[in-house]
Amino acid sequence: MTIKKFVVGCFDDEKVLFPAVKSIRNQGYKIQDVYTPFPVHGLDKELGMRDTSLHTAGFIYALLGLTTALGFISWILTMDWVQNYGGKPHFSLAAWIPIMFELTVLFSGVGMTLTFCYLCQLAPFVKKHHFHPAATDDKFVLVIECTSNTNVQEAEQFLAAQGAQEVNVQVAETGWWLGRYDMDRKLFDQKASVATA
Repeated sequence: MTIKKFVVGCFDDEKVLFPAVKSIRNQGYKIQDVYTPFPVHGLDKELGMRDTSLHTAGFIYALLGLTTALGFISWILTMDWVQNYGGKPHFSLAAWIPIMFELTVLFSGVGMTLTFCYLCQLAPFVKKHHFHPAATDDKFVLVIECTSNTNVQEAEQFLAAQGAQEVNVQVAETGWWLGRYDMDRKLFDQKASVATA
């Protein structure tokens, strides 16, 4: 968990947002995210986001499930608990297909869900910062992450020049938050020092 400074711009219209995103990226600012009240088609390409590789993870989990099922069943029925079923072969692959399919789907589904939750930081103990309450209503909120090279005043002026109706600077905690209480007020002091920097 780290504490960072962000410049937040609030837009009224997606038609103003698209050119603003392009201009901000061309200026070299790091856009942390854009929060919209509804899906905006093409925004991911404007932000330069790459395609997800979640399907690759799903394929790997499916192979793991298939291998686990095949290995476990074959070990049980050919080595650990060998039984004679009316002269049928011990390694009977056709009879194992339903179980192999079920474990393939189970591993893939559960693995992809957990991977998605990890990548998106979706968990009850993750502390999320809401940059603007109207982002879920009718506003488009663009968040620029301030690095050591970012001039905050210039970023604010640039956002306002791009058509942002409201521009402000916020300090937020980012990353995984494990629900620890700030008993010594260390995080509060860190936030205060970042805000004044």
